[in-house]
Amino acid sequence: MPYTPPPELASLSIAEIAEMAEAQKLPPVDQWDPKESGDSEMRIAADGSWYHQGDPIQRPAMVRAFSTILRRETDGSYALVTPYQKLSIEVEDAPFVAVELESQGSGKDRTLAFRLNTDHLVVAGADHPLRFGADKPQPYLQVRRALEAVLARPVYYELVELALEENADPLGIWSSGVFFPMATDK
Repeated sequence: MPYTPPPELASLSIAEIAEMAEAQKLPPVDQWDPKESGDSEMRIAADGSWYHQGDPIQRPAMVRAFSTILRRETDGSYALVTPYQKLSIEVEDAPFVAVELESQGSGKDRTLAFRLNTDHLVVAGADHPLRFGADKPQPYLQVRRALEAVLARPVYYELVELALEENADPLGIWSSGVFFPMATDK
């Protein structure tokens, strides 16, 4: 059955987006401890592009498939994991990029939903917090199992605009009942 990307977020309610995000079934890579290991000769660039042996992976379906078996190791490295094999993969920044944002509600009642470059959907909240680094203003969204998505610049600007409209002190944004301050102490 061919992959059909989800519809534009703006055409969906947050409840529909949350339902779609919850329905995304992923393999239990954290439970697998394969004996065979090696190097995948793959790299995820800072812009979210995937490469194999230096060449870009052109098929989005392949990127989506690989992204479902990606895991972050306790030492901070990344690996593609199956029950039989674990292959290292280089990740320049974050393995995912949040490329689209949908916001519904305002203040404490706001909910933020993000589409990733892999077409996965994530609703920000307690299980998927937003993080704003002290060393650089680039925000990140926890996707799953210690994997993060960097927010694409237009998505970040949209998020800042929403936060400025809220006029919270400190500057920040709510999603799913959780407040995420944008300014961090150094």
